[in-house]
Amino acid sequence: MKRLFSNSPYLASPKDGSSTAKQHSNQDPRTLLEQKGLKSFNRRQFIRAGLATGAVMSGMTMTACSTLPTYQDKPNIVIVGAGVAGLAVANRLSRQLPNATLTILDSRKVHYYQPGYTLLATGVWGSTDKVTDDNADLMPIDINWVQENALEFLPDNNQVVTDSGKTLDYDYLVIATGLRLGYEQIEGLNFDDLGANGIGSVYASPEIALQTWQQMDNFRQTGGRAVMTLAHTDMKCAGAPLKMTFMLHDRLMQAGTRRDSDIEFFSPHKTVFSVPIVNDNILSRWASYDPPINVNFEQRLTAIDKSSKTAIFTDRNGNQSQQDYDFIHVVPPMFAVDSVLNSPLANEIGWLNVDKYTLQHKQYDSVFGAGDINGTPKGKTAATVKLSAPIVTTNLIDVIQGRAPSQKFNGYTSCPLLIKEGEAMLVEFDYDNNLTPSVPLVDPLQESYFAWFLEEMMLKPAYMAVAKGRV
Repeated sequence: MKRLFSNSPYLASPKDGSSTAKQHSNQDPRTLLEQKGLKSFNRRQFIRAGLATGAVMSGMTMTACSTLPTYQDKPNIVIVGAGVAGLAVANRLSRQLPNATLTILDSRKVHYYQPGYTLLATGVWGSTDKVTDDNADLMPIDINWVQENALEFLPDNNQVVTDSGKTLDYDYLVIATGLRLGYEQIEGLNFDDLGANGIGSVYASPEIALQTWQQMDNFRQTGGRAVMTLAHTDMKCAGAPLKMTFMLHDRLMQAGTRRDSDIEFFSPHKTVFSVPIVNDNILSRWASYDPPINVNFEQRLTAIDKSSKTAIFTDRNGNQSQQDYDFIHVVPPMFAVDSVLNSPLANEIGWLNVDKYTLQHKQYDSVFGAGDINGTPKGKTAATVKLSAPIVTTNLIDVIQGRAPSQKFNGYTSCPLLIKEGEAMLVEFDYDNNLTPSVPLVDPLQESYFAWFLEEMMLKPAYMAVAKGRV
């Protein structure tokens, strides 16, 4: 049985936009080319909705922790990354394999609740305290926490080399590194430009998300021309740029400056969202606005001229166009962290080469992937971890006990799309683009107050329960 190992923190570094400064490289990576639902509840509906909250806390199409036999030997398991995926698997393994030796590799001491970044960037939340916690409080008490990052993987030797040069051995490995934000791929843009001079980005850090709201708030006072973008690569939380666009429209409406504003959305694809029925829903909504949100397809952001407030877009044929902006929301290309991309673990486009159903590595049987690093067709959201972490845990224990992986991941992804203040759509879907609604009373294609309530008030507690391996 071949075995291997990898790492890098789950979140982007607030300083350089990468998972870790030591993992960042300047080389070009391998890129991947009307009804209002439940807008108002009466008392009886809200009580019923409260019962539905239990589904979110304990399920949202997810499985509870299964009971498995305890393995009596002492497998040495290394988990790389202390984001929600790494922590969820670590906490489950700690309970289900009490005799195992568990190590988690990550230098990061602060845990970031990334789903809350859009709430910061749109003015719903006003403090970064809502999205920061101590990783120490989320770790299993019996785990060995190596506060470094992985530099090199030696899968044929079952070893990983940390950034200080230390070599760690393992029997089994779970890779939960997250991904890298490639802001440096946009010519003329520096990381320090984010959150200033009309440039915003929801992904970079809590502080920049809050500064993005300040840029949006300044813009809405007078209106002007807004340019909204989408990455041409695989990306985490693909709904975030759409939320930012919806909420920008709503904030302009609130300020009375929408008619004085032009919102242009640029997608490098032929769609704005990968699920056809959701894509059509969004485009229909944007077209119905007065004035409408205009969509430009097959246009990729490749450069920014900050001095002239001009964005450069490139189409599939290499033709370029210039777009003036007063406010621009930048969505960077996203890549696997360098330690994975430059290792035997990567697939042909750089992501972790796992089977999309079992989440087991295709070449190294003792390696599993969790979270954004996985090279799966869908599933780069925090909600995905709620379903996939129990599957990774169960399948890893199957392999330890000499069995084939028994569980299959269906690609579950959840995206609470903010439509306007107080209303959202809770969109859930699988690998086959089937809608998979799990919360009673919520139509996935209709906005409702309850979906907003879940996003603003309930998803953070649910997320923390996932990180602690409780649901």
